[in-house]
Amino acid sequence: MRRTAAVLSLVALVGAALVGCAPAGSADATCDRVADSDPETMDLIEVSGALDDAPDVHVFTPFAAAEDAYADVVTGDGPAITDVRQPGVLDITLFDGETGAALLGTAYSGDVSAVSPFSGMVEQFPAFEDALMCATEGSRIAVALSQDGVAPEAREYYAQAGFPDEGSLVAVIDVRKVLPRAASGQVEFNDGLGLPTVVRTPDGVPGVIVPDATAPDELVVQTLIKGDGPVVGDDEAVVVQYTGVTWDEREVFDSTWESGSPATFVPANVVPGFAAALEDQTVGSQIMVVIPPDQGYGDQAQGSIPAGSTLVFVIDVLGTAPADTLQTQ
Repeated sequence: MRRTAAVLSLVALVGAALVGCAPAGSADATCDRVADSDPETMDLIEVSGALDDAPDVHVFTPFAAAEDAYADVVTGDGPAITDVRQPGVLDITLFDGETGAALLGTAYSGDVSAVSPFSGMVEQFPAFEDALMCATEGSRIAVALSQDGVAPEAREYYAQAGFPDEGSLVAVIDVRKVLPRAASGQVEFNDGLGLPTVVRTPDGVPGVIVPDATAPDELVVQTLIKGDGPVVGDDEAVVVQYTGVTWDEREVFDSTWESGSPATFVPANVVPGFAAALEDQTVGSQIMVVIPPDQGYGDQAQGSIPAGSTLVFVIDVLGTAPADTLQTQ
């Protein structure tokens, strides 16, 4: 399947953006968030400015945080982050604690199609984990990063941006988009005779069991979980997790679960059978589709996919984004 995926990464934006519990859910769910984890520390950081733009920050310097801390500047009313493995979009600006100078940040472009797991940022900046847990979409959060709140590898990588070898940093995080990690909704009954069976781990990762049977000649689409989100629009990009298996070989040839990031694409840019499976589907749904060769890759081999292959996909529809904002790579 051809796909266009855009992944938010502060690492990837260094050159261009230097500046002078359960998946998803809402703010209630299982979250119990403290709005200010350390008032004495966070009172030394003042944040202002429009939420759509990079923040204006004043830090009482020299700033030093013995422990990581955070404070909510603005609390959004969107879905909550209950697992840092969830995908979404963040805008981030980082400041030097010693001087208060801005070091680097994301582009603040308004593009919410470039989703990636929040865990990528947490690996670079461990201080972000507590700051992000139970934070809601639309929030702006100030973060005090101690020496241990920045991974040594991140300090080394960002040295070109003037990162200090040691000492505290200040960050402002804008939570632009929060998506679930997997489908969630009402499990649907399907007649599965002669069709693959889908099993799931406790956190929603699917596995596919292909039967010892002849593959169907026609496209088969089954909704396994019916999400309660909006219907995917014709003019929207779709954010999905998926696993693809060849019927005859019973082998996974592509999986966003294995690659670590969901895919974002316009349905017109994928094979016809995959696009057809998404028609009239709702966000939050999980779909299984069996794609015959004439709606897949036909008699052409595609990477590890042999010519004439029947394909099986399990697709979790996580969300949508305006197609005209989709970045490509």
